[in-house]
Amino acid sequence: MSDLTDALRKRLADEDEEFRGWSREHRDCETRLAMLAEKRTLSIDEEVEEKDLKKRKLHLKDLMAGKARQLTG
Repeated sequence: MSDLTDALRKRLADEDEEFRGWSREHRDCETRLAMLAEKRTLSIDEEVEEKDLKKRKLHLKDLMAGKARQLTG
């Protein structure tokens, strides 16, 4: 990721409460997905959770990118 993008992300995280919440939730999704990835096998419920987490994480990434575009656009 470029320095500009990192700087913009930091600025948004510092100044925008909504963005900060999205970023925190995105990190939480990553953490839980990493925990699931460490398991040898997943239960049906865990497979569903994994798919839902991946979708949510992507949605959050899109929201954060949209907010960044608003500032640079």
